Amino acid sequence: MNVIPPGQSPELLAAVENWGFDDSSADKPEEACGVFGVCAPGVEAAKLAYFGLYALQHRGQESAGIATFKDDQISAYKDMGLVSQVFDEDRLQHLPGSIAVGHTRYSTTGSSRVANAQPVTLSTRLGDLALAHNGNLVNTLYLRDQLIAQNCSLETTTDSEVIAHMIANEVAVGKDWLEGAIAAFQRCQGAFSLVIGTARGIMGVRDPHGIRPLVIGTLPSSQSHERPNYVLASETCGLDIIGAEYLRDVEPGELVWITEEGLASFHWAPRPERKLCIFEMIYFARPDSQMHGESLYSYRMRLGEVLAQEAPVEADVIIAVPDSGIPAAIGFSQASGIPYAEGLIKNRYVGRTFIQPTQTMRELGIRMKLNPLRDVLEGQRIVIVDDSIVRGTTSRQIVKALRDAGATEVHMRVSSPPVTHPCFYGIDTDNQKQLVAATKSVAEIESQIGVDSLAFLSWTGMLEATRENTDHFCSACFTGNYPTAIPEPLKRSKLMLEEPVKA
Repeated sequence: MNVIPPGQSPELLAAVENWGFDDSSADKPEEACGVFGVCAPGVEAAKLAYFGLYALQHRGQESAGIATFKDDQISAYKDMGLVSQVFDEDRLQHLPGSIAVGHTRYSTTGSSRVANAQPVTLSTRLGDLALAHNGNLVNTLYLRDQLIAQNCSLETTTDSEVIAHMIANEVAVGKDWLEGAIAAFQRCQGAFSLVIGTARGIMGVRDPHGIRPLVIGTLPSSQSHERPNYVLASETCGLDIIGAEYLRDVEPGELVWITEEGLASFHWAPRPERKLCIFEMIYFARPDSQMHGESLYSYRMRLGEVLAQEAPVEADVIIAVPDSGIPAAIGFSQASGIPYAEGLIKNRYVGRTFIQPTQTMRELGIRMKLNPLRDVLEGQRIVIVDDSIVRGTTSRQIVKALRDAGATEVHMRVSSPPVTHPCFYGIDTDNQKQLVAATKSVAEIESQIGVDSLAFLSWTGMLEATRENTDHFCSACFTGNYPTAIPEPLKRSKLMLEEPVKA
């Protein structure tokens, strides 16, 4: 395998290991990862992957990587940082071939270091593979123990590498790519949307519940190939940026095998049950991405409209916590008749920073990302709309900033229900003790963050606004009803349990 050595500095790695800063997004559930794949004979696949990952950057800002295949040779590059920091023209030139797999990472399992960046690359009996994973397995420890007992050498701390080694082991005993992959997937429990590259083509896979999204798109073929080229991406925005046309979703429990001959579909799970993460629709996916035939911007506006009906308030102006709260705030404004205005300006050029504010700066109320507009807020009764409250710390800081800017009343409306349970499927929502709604009533949260009133969207309103079958969504972070069995040790590590839990 031709692996280009990453160019990280010791200072960067040290900073990454101590990641953290005052950030308005730090009180949110952290993003899932983004995966991308392309099989396009006659096309520079690495550049398509680069732009696809660029569109999926919101799903993970920790590391980025691309692996490509030309003939039987794999080339790969991955490093810590944003897509635009990791790749340049020269590095893309060293990633030849018409098959590519890409990944943007936010770590939900495994530490923040370059060894855990993806795609995972591995040599097998049938040749090299590259695997990009979005989601979390819940039986990782059990599977790791099995691999170690088989003298398998694991180089990372991720569940993604575990999946790759399971495929390699199945292939080693004589199975072909499809047989080996399906045998491995049938042992995995939890959430996994995968793009897997080989010299023959790429696979797109979703777990039997389809908890994390994965879509298929087509590109016009080159003159030498009559069949369309295929693209896989976590969201449709990854297709739009390269001019690909959305074809359909990869179905729960489906494997699509894309080669020069075209696309073949295999349904490998006996009883698939659709349970898309509802937070993908509320917050994680980009508002211009399409789900269920419409943009998520439209769904989020409906959340605001329902919220205005469920929790009306007398006020002078509606504002949003940018950017994720904007569609719901506009919907709230339209349903209530209260005018919408920008009250907080977001510095969109501030990303993750390795420079920590001093204590004096913190005491002065450092505003790295959000700054209030005094002339909009002064003397006004404000309704501020946000998509979620997780820990409540940032909400308290924002409310104080609004009052300091002259708001006479501050009412908060949240376009999702209270987050009361942790996620085990690829979203970093802390353990249950850190979730403010798990330990405090709405009235207590209202007092803690300093608002005149607080209201959350109802669970029923959130699901009915999808205009889809409400049974087709995972909403476990609001209810504690998980679509898969969670092993007892994992449950006890995140849930406030008093008595032993039956597995």
